Amino acid sequence: HTFFEMLGNWSFGDYFKAEAIEMAWKCLTEEFKLDPTRLYASYFGGDEGTPSDEEAREIWLKFLPPERVLPFDAKDNFWEMGATGPCGPCVEIHYDRIGGRDAASLVNADLPDVIEIWNNVFIQFNREADGSLRPLPSQHVDTGMGFERLTSILQGVSSNYDTDIFIPLFDAIQKITGARPYGGKIGDEDPEFIDMAYRVVADHVRTLSFAIADGAVPSNDGRGYVLRRVLRRAVRYGRQNLNAELGFFAKLVNTPVELMGDTFPELREKEEYVTSIVREEEESFSKTVDKGIVEFKKRCDALGPDNKVFSGEDAHFLYTSMGFPVDLTELMCEERGLSLDMHGYEAKMKEEEEISKQAHLKKMSAGSGKDMRLVAEQTSHLVNKGVDATDDSAKYVWNEDLDGCTIKALFIGRNETEDGVGFVDSISKDNGAVGIILDKSNYYGESGGQTFDIGSIETSSGAIIQISNVQIYGSFVLHMGEVTEGIVSVGETATCMVDYVRRAPIASNHTMTHILNYALRDVLITKASNDQPGAAVDQKGSLVDENKLRFDFSWSGPLKPAQLAAVEKICVDQINASMPIDTFVAPLEDAQKISSLRAVFGETYPDPVRVVAISPSPITDMLVNPQDDQWNSYSVEFCGGTHLNNTSEAQGFVLLSEEGIAKGVRRITAVTMKDAALANMAATQFEAKATEAGKLQGLELEAQVKLLIVELEGLSISAPKKIELREMLGSYSKQVVAWKKKHAAEETAKVVNLVVEVSGRTEGNKVVVRCDFGVDGKVAKAVTGAYGKKVKDKALLLVSADEGANRFMVIAFAPKGMKENPVDCKAWVLAATEGTKGKGGGKKDSAQFTVPGVDAIDSVLEKAKNF
Repeated sequence: HTFFEMLGNWSFGDYFKAEAIEMAWKCLTEEFKLDPTRLYASYFGGDEGTPSDEEAREIWLKFLPPERVLPFDAKDNFWEMGATGPCGPCVEIHYDRIGGRDAASLVNADLPDVIEIWNNVFIQFNREADGSLRPLPSQHVDTGMGFERLTSILQGVSSNYDTDIFIPLFDAIQKITGARPYGGKIGDEDPEFIDMAYRVVADHVRTLSFAIADGAVPSNDGRGYVLRRVLRRAVRYGRQNLNAELGFFAKLVNTPVELMGDTFPELREKEEYVTSIVREEEESFSKTVDKGIVEFKKRCDALGPDNKVFSGEDAHFLYTSMGFPVDLTELMCEERGLSLDMHGYEAKMKEEEEISKQAHLKKMSAGSGKDMRLVAEQTSHLVNKGVDATDDSAKYVWNEDLDGCTIKALFIGRNETEDGVGFVDSISKDNGAVGIILDKSNYYGESGGQTFDIGSIETSSGAIIQISNVQIYGSFVLHMGEVTEGIVSVGETATCMVDYVRRAPIASNHTMTHILNYALRDVLITKASNDQPGAAVDQKGSLVDENKLRFDFSWSGPLKPAQLAAVEKICVDQINASMPIDTFVAPLEDAQKISSLRAVFGETYPDPVRVVAISPSPITDMLVNPQDDQWNSYSVEFCGGTHLNNTSEAQGFVLLSEEGIAKGVRRITAVTMKDAALANMAATQFEAKATEAGKLQGLELEAQVKLLIVELEGLSISAPKKIELREMLGSYSKQVVAWKKKHAAEETAKVVNLVVEVSGRTEGNKVVVRCDFGVDGKVAKAVTGAYGKKVKDKALLLVSADEGANRFMVIAFAPKGMKENPVDCKAWVLAATEGTKGKGGGKKDSAQFTVPGVDAIDSVLEKAKNF
């Protein structure tokens, strides 16, 4: 399964192994009435570096005989979250579907008749970077049981797919695709993979329905990439193995909604939205497969006859750049008699993962190369040392240093001390990157999409630490930077000095992000003409720093120019209205009742919660009458960020761009304050230049338009304004086209008159004329066409030079009436241009060559006359 329901719970220090095992046993044997003789328990049997979990074994022997309490290695019975971090042994409960036998040897043998149904993870260690295990100060239990597996046991069937969880889905698939009914076959019994396709499609539509309803969407990175792969796999199986038509998968969304919508109401609420996303992605994949097949064939053709290996790098390119599934690449390789270098492919994938991981570590280490993260081991150390949570309420105070802060802990990095924890009593320049934890702080730690503050901290002894990064770990604020003067010791008092000049544009960008959120909803939903029924504008992410604001939101398709302009106008109007920004900490239940409240879907908020309103009325008035319609005219959000006091402080707002970043997700980037002023100035200057260019005509205007188009695309200016300026330049281009047509007509008439006049006074059946109109093939064709209508008995050879380009054109044409004494035009042009580097072609009745070097014209004319 890619989607399953986990039944479970956690204990954070309340109970441990004895209680967890006893509750598991009672739940299965007393509540669910499972036969105890069919149950087997497994525990961690130890390895070279970690002792066996004998404690768990002894507890299990109270419920099961020794032959059904089985030791296994770390692969099966030791849980780790990653290479480092919290971990611990686990116990599993396995169920024998058949019973009446000794199934001990079948436990963990990956057989469908003996399956794991329960798991207790005992989180009691921390894995260090050197591989050693350090006991955690507090011990926890993670309990889980698979709903689908339990259902199959209680319903007496041999597979999860035979339960009433999946049967309605199979019925819907059969009805939509017209495939034969599901038969439950696997392996060799299912040679055409029809039943496999049923299972894949049914499982995957559940995954996508829930994931998209919860706010995730298919995209090219992170969780979105996983969803894209899942969807494309389902579509491929449906199309290839069930002969389903394009669009079948989107039609299936309704089935999991009907099956599970009562328990999970968000499925019903988002059904139309989920269906539209799946439909668009399904159609897009059809195009992707076509493109991928073309690229695959191209790379196969480049292998050469002796190379029978399709490289992992090429497969990686198809997968990451074109969304082409690697299993489909492997299948197509087999069809061509090639093998796929899967090791190379996996190595390339691992390389990308490592690059991403290192980039994250670099950020979290403040660029020092040290591991400056506070994980469970560090936060537990601080709690055990009696270090209280950092009071950072002063982060909302502006333009004031915070005196009287006490240094509670000094951190030089994980594994940088003998005990590996990383805390020391004093620090200096020699330590390089360091972290400081204070009892109170006015620094904003990175969170909620807003970047961190920077500045400095000065101690009572005169030491100075330059702060370059601030992160929040649990309830502790870690100030990272380097000591530039003196020695810093735990227990000293210090003064926090935030760089408020840098914070100002951050706050401006954050406040305007709230207004942008409001403006999008107002334009796309409140005042819209219902372009997307059932659609919602939900926040999908944001980034706020001193240079820009970036806001991701749900919407299917690009915003229209008028919508972009309307959104930008609302933001500018709110600045010009000098709207006050009010903040208030209110009970969560009360705050959630405010009619215009905008909250991030799926986000968990504290109680009480900080409310930020951009409104002439204070939040206290809203709480008194939360459903008053007037609040819908203002931005109200839950937010812990730093903001302006009044919108006028933002000075300006410019919406720079709007683009799609995933299916159903758009991104707007904008700037405020001086960056907005610079963008507006650039737009004004460019518009003046473009207006001046409009006074030109013909080729001069064409040359200027080409330069302006390139310049415009490189400008960081208002997106609506850029669209307007593109339209202006587009109108100029139309003027140029009209001028060219008129000019060509005039030029053609002039040339036609000349060649007809020369023809009238030329004896014989050949006319040779030079008339310069450049190397315009359209003019030449028009001339020969008009000539043929007026002159019936003489062939024409016309030479036209482009002095600036230092080349000329030679055109020969024979009217259809020349039957008695015909001229071979191609032979004529070849003879005239012999000895030059001219290139061209033609037939007996017409030919055209272009020759470099205008100094050869006289020679060509002479040869043409003598032909």
